[in-house]
Amino acid sequence: MVQAAERRTGRDETADERADRMWGELMQEIRVAQMGVQILFGFLLTVVFTPKYAHLGDTEKTIYIVTVVLGATATGALIGPVSLHRLVSGRRIKPRAVEWASRLTFIGLVLLLVTTASSLLLILRVATHDAFVPWLVTAVVAWYLVCWFVVPLWVRRRYTTK
Repeated sequence: MVQAAERRTGRDETADERADRMWGELMQEIRVAQMGVQILFGFLLTVVFTPKYAHLGDTEKTIYIVTVVLGATATGALIGPVSLHRLVSGRRIKPRAVEWASRLTFIGLVLLLVTTASSLLLILRVATHDAFVPWLVTAVVAWYLVCWFVVPLWVRRRYTTK
């Protein structure tokens, strides 16, 4: 009897219950990411209206434009699951909605990573023109990759039972 309980893995839930649980978990995760991307994007939108913007070089203006577009796409991807849920709610396709919302969230996180890196590059280039800026940005991106992807994938591989 004990052996059967020890071997049992997972949850005792229906496909619909699992989809409901996964949807709730995904929404909690998205709330964190949405807050970050919205604050960053809001900040980026104001930069063009500051007096300092007129004095930026062409490279910095290009980095700024790319960063704003990346911020807009990250915002779209991370808010997309809310719209998806609203438009498919009641259609009895929640498991598929969870899959697509999860994909949008992952894309949004990748875009948020690139937006953050681009923002950091812009800010550090304006703050200092030292040659160490690309190295510093690379180190921060590597740290994000470790925190956001390497550790979770390692944990998934290490602790997932088959």
